[in-house]
Order: sequence, then C-alpha cells, then structure tokens
Amino acid sequence: MPWVFLKWPILGGVFTLAFYLITALYLQREFVFALLFLVLTGSAIYIFASQRAYKYRYVYPAVAGMGLFVIFPLFYTVGIGFTNYSASNLLSQERVTDQLLAKRYQKDEGRFGFELYETPGGVIAYLENGTRYVSPPLPLNGGDFEEPVMLEEVGVPPAGDALGLRTVIRNREALKQLTLTKPDGTPLELASLRSFASLAPVYSQQDNGSLVDNRTGELYFPNQESGFFENGEGERLTPGWAVTIGFDNYMRVLTDPSISGPFMKIFIWTFTFAGLTVLFTFILGLVLASLLQWDRIGAKGFYRTMLILPYAVPAFISILVFKGLFNQNFGEINLVLENLFGARPDWFSDPALARTMILIVNTWLGYPYMMLLSMGLLQAIPRDLYEASAMDGAGPIDNLFRITLPMIIKPMMPLMIASFAFNFNNFVLIALLTGGAPDIIGASTPAGTTDLLVSYTYRIAFQDSGQNFGLAAAIATIIFLLVGTLSLINLKLSKVKV
Repeated sequence: MPWVFLKWPILGGVFTLAFYLITALYLQREFVFALLFLVLTGSAIYIFASQRAYKYRYVYPAVAGMGLFVIFPLFYTVGIGFTNYSASNLLSQERVTDQLLAKRYQKDEGRFGFELYETPGGVIAYLENGTRYVSPPLPLNGGDFEEPVMLEEVGVPPAGDALGLRTVIRNREALKQLTLTKPDGTPLELASLRSFASLAPVYSQQDNGSLVDNRTGELYFPNQESGFFENGEGERLTPGWAVTIGFDNYMRVLTDPSISGPFMKIFIWTFTFAGLTVLFTFILGLVLASLLQWDRIGAKGFYRTMLILPYAVPAFISILVFKGLFNQNFGEINLVLENLFGARPDWFSDPALARTMILIVNTWLGYPYMMLLSMGLLQAIPRDLYEASAMDGAGPIDNLFRITLPMIIKPMMPLMIASFAFNFNNFVLIALLTGGAPDIIGASTPAGTTDLLVSYTYRIAFQDSGQNFGLAAAIATIIFLLVGTLSLINLKLSKVKV
C-alpha cells in the first residue's frame, strides 16, 4: 500500500521539524517548552512507529491535545504562581547582566555633532564641537570595525552637501560599532543619530558576579531571593530576573491588607454576581416560557423569535449598546428617568449602581438560554398533573411550586451550575461594560468594585503598571481551586454522577 512507503518519510520529516523546533527553544533558554515538545514528539514517534503501540494512534491526538492545551497551561500557571515573574523580573539573570553591562554613560559634557559626507574615497564623518574633525573613509558597507578610526583635525568643513538623516539611520548599526579616536587619544562612540561622545560602561562585572558602578564605585551583588542586583542598603538595579519565591504570592493575597481587602471584596461580589445572574435569568426565563405555553396567547412563533433575539445577537454588540444606553449624559435610559422622575443616576461612578447595571445587562443576555431550557422541560411535564391540580382547586402559584418547579429543578440543576461557572468567569461583560470601574480606594493592585476575579487577575497580569504575572498566576490558581471545589459540591448536592 502507498501508506507503507510514505510512513517513514513522513515520520522522518516530522521528527526533523520537531527536532529543529526543540533545539531552537532550548537555545532560547525556553527549557519548559522544549521539554514539552520533546515529550509530545517522542510519544508520537513511538506510537506511530511501533507495532505494539500502534493501536493507540486514534486516541493519541485527543490525549496530546488535552495535555498541550489543558494540563500543561494549568501546571505552567501554577508554577508561575511560585515565582516573582513580572514586568520588572522578566528575563534570566544572564540576560539581565548583559543588559546592565551594555549601558553607557557620557564621561564629560562634550558632545560632537556629526554629519556624513560623500567623497571620492568613500563616506567620511565630520565632527564639530568648537574643534572640527574628519575621519578617513568609513567601512559602512562591511569591513573591520574592531580597529579604532583616527580622526584628523581640520579648519573647515568638507566640501559639498552633507548626507541626510536617512543615510545615518540606514547605517546606524555600522556606526554603533565604530570607535572614533581624537588626536589626543580620547575615544568617541555614537551617542545619538546626530552626535558622538566619549562614553564608558556604567557597570563592570567582578569575578564573583557582582557589578561595580563605574561612576560611584558602588558594589551591587546578585540577590537570588529577590531577583535583583542590590547594594548594602537594599537599593536595586532594574530590570531583575525571575526567581522562585515559594508561597510569597499566596501569602500576599492572604495577609497583605492592600491585596487581601480588595481580593475579598471582589471574591464576594463574584459569587454574588454569578448567583444572582443564575437566579434572575432562571426566573425570567421560566416566567416567559410559562407564558408562551399558555393556550390563550396567539402568535407564539413571533413572540418566541423576538424573545430569543438577545441570544442571537453577539454579546459584545449588546454590551456596547447598553453601555451607550446607560451613559449618564447622553444615554436614553437617563433621559427617560430624568423626564419621569427628575433623576440622572451615575451608573458608572457609583459602585452600587454600576453593579446593578451589570446585573441588568447580564440578565438580558442570559434569559433566552434559560427560557429555551424551560420551554423544553415544561413540554415534558404531563398535562394530566395540571388538570388534576385544577380539579383540586389549585391556582397558578400552587402549580408553580408544587408541580412545575419540582419537575424541572432536578434536570435544570446541572445546567444552572454550568451557567454559574460561566458567569463566575464572565470576563467579556466586565471588560466591555465597566472595565472594573469604579476603582477600590487603597488597593495596591489594579482593582475595581465591579471586577470579577477573572478580570481582576487579568488587570494584575496585563494592565496598568504592575504586570505582576506571578501574583496573577497565584490568584488564578486560587480561582481554579475554588470553582472546582464548588462545582464538585454542587454536583454532589444535586446528586449528579461525576
């Protein structure tokens, strides 16, 4: 069969590409990702090349996908939670050292403005700072940059027009490698696109790995607990590098008042928001489904279509429309309230009103889902029960609490738990409607009164000035444990097999 002849070339090509990717990741010091792809590639080659393991080839893609997109991100996030990984501790120690050693400072105030001139022998540099100097032709198009270029003092600028800034920018990398030396032996390096100056390294490295500030003589030692170069007084050089700090991020969440206070407020609001959303959408959906089941209502198809429309419109469009409707100055809702009651509520600045607005919008977005579920479950209830109840003189309220709810609540419970879990992490609603505002006063991390835990974590990791990925990963781990535990408890209470 053709597959027999193509099998080994295909496996060989996959192995070659995978080996190249793994090697590139390893050379970039991405050891975790290199190990991940090594495991995936090795297991794939073993399963598809071995006769004994070949029977697992149909299961392998699903298992590999789950490992790559579920298990690995989970463990990687947990691992980051035990580090100080952040915007200020982003690189490895070797790269941080290289960046600090590459810093330069100007040793004196003298800067020489320079321009490039085209001559028959090549491009030369003209420098002026009270005294005029010119260079010999420069090796800008390839040549030896290691030897310093000696400058010659002249009385007048070179003849002709200077080359434009575009030429300087095009040859900037070559100019950076040049060292122009004055007749007195002072070396000059490129300080900007228009000047050369006498530059020197800010820091020098000692044999023990410490750095010396060449300007002050201050000594900075690498601190493996904080991930910074520090002097004896605790002053730090930035940037730092990522190090393992144990449970410090988790302890900050629990003990630091500027973090634990906002965290608990957001934690309580998240549960309240998810619970009330499920409750309100279920009540409204059940009421509307019950009305649509009423025999005296005509044009049911039209009403069903109109009531399902919020579910058909993309959520982000509805959210942005509501954001405009609730605008304090120009929103239609405030215009109506002002004409009727003389009130213009500040929906986005008052914490209570902002949370009320979020619940209103999310109820609008979520009730069609509950209505559709309720319509299906209501049709499964035998009509004989309602007829027998009517003969006993029961009214609609009695039917609701004695027949309808008991019959639909059990099959509805897993779906309500799923809705709770979805709204627990409803990032899009918060990000588009309020952005978490108004802010919580006194918080050391970006936190708002309408933030959910998921948006709070996102803001810590990717917004504002902090970008504290380690702390965000720790909070994400706590969220995962809380949601997982509550889901298991709810499933057990609802007697759903897990």
